[in-house]
Amino acid sequence: MSGYRIAVIIEEIGQSYQSSILDGISSAAEEFGLNILAFTSFSGDMGNARHDVGEFNIFNLPDFNDFDGAILLTNTIYYKPVGNIILDRIKKAGIPAVSIDKDVPPFFYIGIDNKTAMRKITEHMITEHGFTRFAYISGPPGNTESSDRLAGFSSVLEENKLRINEDAIYYGDFRAPTGKLAVEQFIECLPEMPQAIICANDVMAASAITTLASHGYSVPDDIAVTGFDNTYNSHNYQVELTSVERPLGLSGRLACKMLYNHLRGIAQERSVILNMSTCFTESCGCGHNALSDLSELKKLNYRNYSNFESIQTYMSVLNRISTQLLACNNFDEYISTLKRAAVEIHPDEFYFCLCDNWDSETTVENSTGLDSSSEKVPVTFTEEVIVPIAYVNGEFINCGKFKSKDIIPPSINTGNNGKLFFVTPLHFGERCLGYMAIRSTKLALQNIMFQSFCINISNSLENIRKLMCLEYAIDRLGKLYAQDTFSGIYNRNGFVMATSELYDKCTEEQLSIMLMFIDLDGLKGINDTYGHNTGDQAICNIADVLRESCEKEIFCRFGGDEFIIFGADYTEEAAKNLTLRIQKNIERINKSKINPFKLSASTGFIIATPKEGEDIFNFVTEADKQMYKEKKKKKLSNYLKS
Repeated sequence: MSGYRIAVIIEEIGQSYQSSILDGISSAAEEFGLNILAFTSFSGDMGNARHDVGEFNIFNLPDFNDFDGAILLTNTIYYKPVGNIILDRIKKAGIPAVSIDKDVPPFFYIGIDNKTAMRKITEHMITEHGFTRFAYISGPPGNTESSDRLAGFSSVLEENKLRINEDAIYYGDFRAPTGKLAVEQFIECLPEMPQAIICANDVMAASAITTLASHGYSVPDDIAVTGFDNTYNSHNYQVELTSVERPLGLSGRLACKMLYNHLRGIAQERSVILNMSTCFTESCGCGHNALSDLSELKKLNYRNYSNFESIQTYMSVLNRISTQLLACNNFDEYISTLKRAAVEIHPDEFYFCLCDNWDSETTVENSTGLDSSSEKVPVTFTEEVIVPIAYVNGEFINCGKFKSKDIIPPSINTGNNGKLFFVTPLHFGERCLGYMAIRSTKLALQNIMFQSFCINISNSLENIRKLMCLEYAIDRLGKLYAQDTFSGIYNRNGFVMATSELYDKCTEEQLSIMLMFIDLDGLKGINDTYGHNTGDQAICNIADVLRESCEKEIFCRFGGDEFIIFGADYTEEAAKNLTLRIQKNIERINKSKINPFKLSASTGFIIATPKEGEDIFNFVTEADKQMYKEKKKKKLSNYLKS
């Protein structure tokens, strides 16, 4: 991609706060010609630490030295150490960055005065409504926004000499389940329910209202509730939320503009504090804002119905894709199915990128860690990725391999700037499988259902990996059963399986067969003189000779220094020619002088027509006798020469 390349670090893009900021980034990217790669994870609400490791790994994918700038929403990453590592890497890369709602010098900063905004909400509840008994639902204690809002709330209570029960403050994570858990704690632990519950964002406030209603409390008649961010649009909930209006979309747009100005050498302030305003409505007891006309009500109903229809459509498509992917029995079938899914959701661009070791058989190490030599599960992105699916503007393109640091295949250039890609991890637990890069689909990506889509893709891919590993394991077991692990050729079991069908055909059609017995000469002397390792090499030499000499024949290591060869529909002349090829290949090895000994082998064969009920090893015995006749002649000849 040409143009400025900007990395966005963000988590939980389906949440209203993140989605609103991304809308602003998306619109500004096109305006300023920025190509945005939004690295996004879904973690924190799964209750699975190993899953979170796999999600957070997406932030290790970008090499920030290859980017012109970054937009940071590290306040959305619930696990603080991950955010800190990202900040350190960007500082080391030396690229400009804009941090939204978390001031991280020397980066540019866009935010609001959270403390003052929460003070206004709290003061209103005391001065206008006369409340003295409060509870508070906070975000994470390590989050700057969360801490500032709690500080604003606490300072107003202190100024008004109001005390708050320790159990009346609940620390959550800005997600909906927090609102439910907080209310349940208040009901269980507080001696008396509060007159008002102040929440650090709208999502937790809406959940708190629903939970209060399920316990028989009416808002605001019994308990008042307030939010923050005003992401729940007017009349879009059962009770209009008193909240703080803040320009989230403008934050995203301004972040792009600040980077653009910096890259163009335009001077600007490092920090921008945006205006905010309080919206006092129904949930605090101020009364609701009546709809001005019927057309506004129709727009509201249409918007709500459209959102509902979108989710229903998403669920239908997701369920269909999930069941189809889980029904796949091999990788080719899986990729074909996923290609059909790509056509259905019709993204402008979609890249399915797999680590080149994605199908490795290593398993998660569950030992005590004492065995450091154990092979661990791959948890990092490989230097190169393979791209089994590249879907661009309605066409599938063959991309092969490329460097993972490029994120998007460099061979593809649509010639347009102002793109926004979402880059999400493919993983199972901490096992890194690869990533997806996707841009603009028929289904909204800034939707909670997109998380389910990503999880289903990863889980179904892991299912295929395990099926492949099972096939590998079965194949290995088959080889262990049928293959001589020392020489790499068939053992007796393999020989029986390989010859069974041909032998039966010869028996039924009364075709002649050939059994040849080969015995390595002087193995004991080689072992005694040069050691067993050299003797082992002699055995492997004979196996190599048989590979070179045989064409359609089937051969195996019969045991020790003995080998046998089977030929179907065979003649004595063909057997003699085979014997000559064997001796010539033995002589070739001797001429190469790779061994300190002279390689030699005795052979003997039998041509016969098998009868019903005769075992193939009956002929092996006869061939063995012929071989010993040759061996005796060879010994006598050597004796006479000496």
